[in-house]
Amino acid sequence: MNIAELSIMEIRNLIEKMDEVPKDFLQLLQADKRKGVHELARQVEAAQARQARLAAQWEEMTKYERLYRSQGKTHVFGVDEVGRGPLAGPVVACAICLPADFILPGLNDSKKVPPAMREAFYDVIMREAVAVGIGVVTAERIDEINILQATREAMRQAIDDATVSPDLCLIDAVQLPDVPYEQLPIIGGDAKSVSIAAASIVAKVTRDQMMAEYARQYPQYGFDKNAGYGTAEHLQALQTYGPCPIHRRTFTGVIQQA
Repeated sequence: MNIAELSIMEIRNLIEKMDEVPKDFLQLLQADKRKGVHELARQVEAAQARQARLAAQWEEMTKYERLYRSQGKTHVFGVDEVGRGPLAGPVVACAICLPADFILPGLNDSKKVPPAMREAFYDVIMREAVAVGIGVVTAERIDEINILQATREAMRQAIDDATVSPDLCLIDAVQLPDVPYEQLPIIGGDAKSVSIAAASIVAKVTRDQMMAEYARQYPQYGFDKNAGYGTAEHLQALQTYGPCPIHRRTFTGVIQQA
């Protein structure tokens, strides 16, 4: 192929049709004298470097799943929660079992994934998961038993809600007493296990949808924007209107206004 005979647009279209740009083709781009072709070569290199990083990240984040599946544990669950810190709304947990051949490069802790990508990942995860369970513990219950116990309760609910029973639960940091399944708490697990990361994504999107619905019931607090966290605008609304039924009355920031 004579790259010099192709326009920059033709080269771009050719690259877009390739599943993977061969090394010798990239070298031809780099040897071309046109600046526009050099820019295409730079973009290809950057894309290849990103793919390599994502592949390495995926390999690292599936090490627990591969290890325990090799020991005969078919249903390896990831368990995580969102909503421990907000001043309002429930704590939501997810327990999820992904298929052994599941691949979703870029899957990570929900806090590290942009909102639009979280929504896209959520759709893929929900479509392909072997089993998904959701647990929800209300603000009222959080006030009764404290946030740590509410987190554990939501996680137990999520595990019970799944359509299959786990052979092992990989849990983000928390140990669950009185759960009759083998479990492995992993500190920072949502960035170390794809199963926990997937649970984090599903729990986050689920809770955000709930808070958007609460925003329609209690529009003055901006729950669709702050998800119940103590932003300056939220604190100002608390001072102006006082707490609503989904505020956590035992949390600093709400106590002063209750």
